[in-house]
Amino acid sequence: MPSEYQVRKDIVEIGRRIWLRGYVAANDGNISVRMGPDEFLATPTGVSKGFMTPEMLIKVNGRGDRIAGDLKPSSEIKMHLGVYRERMDVNAVVHAHPPTSTAFAVAGIPLSKCVLPEVIITLGGIPLTEYGTPSTEEIPNAISKYLKDHNAFLLENHGALTLGTDVFNAYHRMETMEHFAVISLAARQLGGEKELSPSRVRQLMEVRENLGIKGVHPGCQGCGACEAAGAKTCQTGACGPDSDGEASLRALITKITMDVMKELK
Repeated sequence: MPSEYQVRKDIVEIGRRIWLRGYVAANDGNISVRMGPDEFLATPTGVSKGFMTPEMLIKVNGRGDRIAGDLKPSSEIKMHLGVYRERMDVNAVVHAHPPTSTAFAVAGIPLSKCVLPEVIITLGGIPLTEYGTPSTEEIPNAISKYLKDHNAFLLENHGALTLGTDVFNAYHRMETMEHFAVISLAARQLGGEKELSPSRVRQLMEVRENLGIKGVHPGCQGCGACEAAGAKTCQTGACGPDSDGEASLRALITKITMDVMKELK
């Protein structure tokens, strides 16, 4: 574990990077790092991430109470602490508003298509979480159901969130997500993304597993068909044995039938 001062310098450096890249404007965004069982370094409220110094950072406990530092913690600290409570493997959280990723979040479109090998391996699918009012428990609650299997999130009408083993790891995931969003938008303007075949995705998932990266299959994002069909694994055709779409059709019919039955009750 690096010294506290080194971690402070690392947070300041990541703040500078997200500001230079235009991932934040004015005083937007926040960064935190787990320092101990009940100690977290975090960026203060009301300060541009491009102009921070190590001394500006504050330390909070697991309840969000300030235990060191002169400035006030970000009002979004609840979102960070919610992540740390549920994911002991996470030691850093970065929240920003990268323009293209945030545009997808505002449009209500998850970044879940299987098109880039690097993204499938490093991030998997990127879910879109339900809208929550900033500074309240609504955002942590909205993220919670996705936390087990994902390290990058689009926050509906808000921005983006990435998690990591350290602050550079969390930042690199933010960078990867925004790069993916830019490419996805350009591809859609050119007529749409060409997704990788199920067999190619399965190969990438094997690489992902061998690297020890956890998470659900990137093709399983929000359609509900797998859950509706009572399947333990993906039945969309992307990762199951049926690549001809029959499994997807069966699951979709099952889902529609169950929805109709619920409405008739």
